[in-house]
Amino acid sequence: MNVLFIHQNFPGQFKFLAPELARQGHRVVAMSMQEKTPAQWQGVQMVRYGAKRGSTPAIHPWVSDLETKVIRGEACFRAALEMKKQGFVPDVIIAHPGWGESLFLKEVWPHAKLGIYCEFYYHTEGADTGFDPEFPSHDVGLGCRLRLKNTNNLMHFDLAQAGISPTHWQASTFPEPFRSKISVIHDGIDTDAVAPDRDIEVVFNQQLTLTRADEVITFVNRNLEPYRGYHIFMRALPEILRQRPNARVLLVGGDDVSYGARPDNGRKWKDIFIEEVRGQISDADWARVHFLGNVPYHHFIPLLQLSTVHVYLTYPFVLSWSLLEAMSVGCAIVASDTLPLHEAIRHDETGRLVDFFDAPALAREVSRLLDAPQERQRLGENARQFARANYDLNTVCLPRQLDWFAALAAA
Repeated sequence: MNVLFIHQNFPGQFKFLAPELARQGHRVVAMSMQEKTPAQWQGVQMVRYGAKRGSTPAIHPWVSDLETKVIRGEACFRAALEMKKQGFVPDVIIAHPGWGESLFLKEVWPHAKLGIYCEFYYHTEGADTGFDPEFPSHDVGLGCRLRLKNTNNLMHFDLAQAGISPTHWQASTFPEPFRSKISVIHDGIDTDAVAPDRDIEVVFNQQLTLTRADEVITFVNRNLEPYRGYHIFMRALPEILRQRPNARVLLVGGDDVSYGARPDNGRKWKDIFIEEVRGQISDADWARVHFLGNVPYHHFIPLLQLSTVHVYLTYPFVLSWSLLEAMSVGCAIVASDTLPLHEAIRHDETGRLVDFFDAPALAREVSRLLDAPQERQRLGENARQFARANYDLNTVCLPRQLDWFAALAAA
C-alpha cells in the first residue's frame, strides 16, 4: 500500500512504525516541516512542506491558535496537491494532528483512511489547567480559549477512522463518541537496548568520573519548568543535599518552555528556582549539582544507567518517554502521585509515589531509598519487568501498532 505519515518534526512518535512498514514493502512517504529534511530516512521517502505566511498581527487571542493550525493545514494541503499531481495517492494516512497539518488532506485524497495520534484533549478541570495553584491563570476567558483550541481535535473526529494514544489516561481525556475509536498503544521502548549496565562509567568535562558505586540522583525534563515539577524538585534539593553529603545531582533539560506559560520579564524558570533555593545551599554542596542541559540520546541513556534514584514529576498531562526509559534501565524511581503516573508506577511495587506539591516528602523519600539498596534493587527490577511486559517495542508495542494499521487500512 501507499502510506503517508505527517508530523511537523517527523519521525516523532512514528520513529518505529514508519520504517517497519517500509521494511514490509509498503511505499512509505512522510511530510515534515524540518528545514533539513533528507530525501530518504530508513526507507521512508521524505517531503518537506512550509508555511507561506505567519499569524495575523493583533488577531483575536482566542482564535490565534486556530489560525496557526489553519496556516499549517493549508501548507500541508498545497504540498499534498503537488504530490497528487505527481501521481501519489495514499491508501492510509497516519498523522499527528496537534499542529493542524492533517485538517484538509481529505480534500485532496477523500478515499484515504486517516488514523490520528491522540496525544491530549484540553480541559478546564481535571488535567493540567488549574492544577498548580501557584500559577493561576488570570485570564477569565481561559475556558473560551481552550474550547476553541479543541476545535482542531473536534474537526479531526469527523475525518479520522481511528485514533491511537500512548496511555489510557491520555486517551481518557478525549470525549465520546471518538474515544471509542482510540486504541491505547504506546510508541514503544526498545528494552533490549535501554537496559541496565552495572559497569557504566560516565566522565563529565574530562574531570569528574561517576560509576554505579557513586550516589547519583537524576532528574529529567525536556525543559526545566513547572509542568514537569522542576520547582518542586528544586525546593526539595537543599534538604536532599543536607541529608546526602556524598550525592551528585544530575539535572537534564533545557531552559526554554515546552508547556505552559513563560515567566514574566523574559526570565527563565531554571534561573528563577535556582535563585529561590541557592541561599539555602553552601558552595560546597552546590558544586555537587550539575545542570547538563539537553543531552544527545546516546549520552542520555548512560545517565539513567548511572542513576541511584531517579525523580520524575509531572502535572496531569502527557507522560514522558523518559519515565518509561528510566523503568527500562531498572531505575529506582520516586514519582509524583498524579494520574498519568498511575499506569506505570504502582506505589512500592514499581516505584514510590509522593504528593506532587510536597517537597519535604520528596526529599525524605529520595533519602530513604538512598539508604535502602535492597529496596532500590527490588523496585528497579520490578520497574524493568513492568516496562518489558507492557511497553517493549518488539514484543508488545510494534506488533500492536501493526495490527492497528492493518485494521485502519481495512476500515
